[in-house]
Amino acid sequence: MNIDKKVAELVEEKIAEMARPDLFLVSAKLLPNGKLVILLDGDKGIGIAECAQISRYVGFKLEEEDVIKTAYNLEVSSPGIDVQLTMARQYLKNIGRELAIKMADGSKREGRLTAITEDAVTIEEKIKQKGKKAEIIESVIPIDQITETKVLISFK
Repeated sequence: MNIDKKVAELVEEKIAEMARPDLFLVSAKLLPNGKLVILLDGDKGIGIAECAQISRYVGFKLEEEDVIKTAYNLEVSSPGIDVQLTMARQYLKNIGRELAIKMADGSKREGRLTAITEDAVTIEEKIKQKGKKAEIIESVIPIDQITETKVLISFK
């Protein structure tokens, strides 16, 4: 049995039971060091109470069904600011925020996310050409050309 898949199913069960369609699973992975990491998010964020409910449910079900035969630590949280965006739903939640994007060709781009479709993101980039005032250009970037996207946090 694939443990990551079983954990994902349990998380989805609990989200449905909680009647919270705004919550979603970002990832579930059992790491080689025995840490089972579940990352959850919500269209409007997720709180510690929701993480705790899901943690208790998943932990109980895993023990009840004896899914993991070795010792493990269960960690349930929301993705931190250093975790990259991986799903369209995460991009949607971050419309209006500044993103740092690494491209498949190795280049980097930054801009304010204005839209997301099934196969592309749209950002407003500041483009500065020598001797000219910076221009804001709307750029459509195909998702298949993106290797990593992170939200930039401003402390201004």
